[in-house]
Amino acid sequence: MTPLFPPRLRLRLHFGDDLTLGPGKAALLEHIRDAGSISEAGRRMGMSYKRAWSLVEEMNRAFRAPLVESARGGAKGGGAVLTETGARVLAEFRALEALVLCEGAEGIATIAALLSPEAEPAEAAPEASRSG
Repeated sequence: MTPLFPPRLRLRLHFGDDLTLGPGKAALLEHIRDAGSISEAGRRMGMSYKRAWSLVEEMNRAFRAPLVESARGGAKGGGAVLTETGARVLAEFRALEALVLCEGAEGIATIAALLSPEAEPAEAAPEASRSG
């Protein structure tokens, strides 16, 4: 049976209690890299500057070297860039996602084949039928 919807893989790496690195933080790093700004990266993700900055600080504290360097605004304007470490962490995370998806494709297909034909993704289910 082919599922009516493709499965999604969401990789999260938990490093003790100090850091979880997952698709959200990876996307934030990508937006900072592309926009050159923490506030613009946050806007692109629908989050406040305070939340985006908080996530950047969390990542910067957790690694040996900061992942993002920022400059305050002013006459020249501020900005933010990924450091070499930030670019490497992002690249390794995305490569790991691709590896897991590729190497796990057979297992994912096996699990998908065991789904009920009536199964539908939660976001497509009517509100009344959702539990919890």
